[in-house]
Amino acid sequence: MNARARARAAAAGLLTTVALVALGALPAAADGGLPPAPTPEQAASAPQTLDTLSRFFARDGALARTAAAPRVEGGSVPVRVLSPDFVAGKPGAPVARVEFRASLAVASDGQKASLWTVKQAGGWQVVNIATGDDETRYAELGRGGLVFREPQIDAWYVQKGAKVLPLDEDAVRAVGRDGTSLAAYRERVARAYGDKLPGSAYARKGAAGGYDAAPAPAPVPAPAVEEGPGGTLAAGAGAGLALALAATATIRRRRATRAA
Repeated sequence: MNARARARAAAAGLLTTVALVALGALPAAADGGLPPAPTPEQAASAPQTLDTLSRFFARDGALARTAAAPRVEGGSVPVRVLSPDFVAGKPGAPVARVEFRASLAVASDGQKASLWTVKQAGGWQVVNIATGDDETRYAELGRGGLVFREPQIDAWYVQKGAKVLPLDEDAVRAVGRDGTSLAAYRERVARAYGDKLPGSAYARKGAAGGYDAAPAPAPVPAPAVEEGPGGTLAAGAGAGLALALAATATIRRRRATRAA
């Protein structure tokens, strides 16, 4: 499975497998998508990004595009997801690895969105826009620990020492309101995902890209802004992030308040 095929498979997992709705073309850039910048913050606040945000916030007709007046608040935060090395039981492997950085964007009517940025050859680039503020909100809730997401069930946790504690309702259902030990959590994810690691039959079939442990593939051509259920919008290279195990389990479900 080549890089472009893996990128498209990961996109299906991230945005769900239903048809996508095109919202319009992104500003032209050398690699197809929003232009890179020296820092995640500069990429998030660039004029082209703000223009794309205006279209994103106006997509449901809640306000006019010219009235959206999006702004980026605060700095970016690292977003970690469950590591396949941890699932496989690799000695010393951390529970999660950084996949991208996220910045909070706010519209004039109070709508919020998360800007995902990744490091490309030319600098940091905004590759995805998702409704809501999960990334920055859970980073704040889990301050003092290592915050991470288990994307297969859309659960957010914080690791504090040898404990894994839930930050949202999905995580509570997985590990209980009082959390669990790091060792017990490893056993749980090994049972759930151990047969979907690189080299497995699941991965060889290319199901949702398998559990891809490789770096994010090169940007996919055809710069377009696309929206899927839950308000996720892929901008150029964002679909290539290796975040998913299964397409049907990676839907970005948004609720107004989910903090446990």
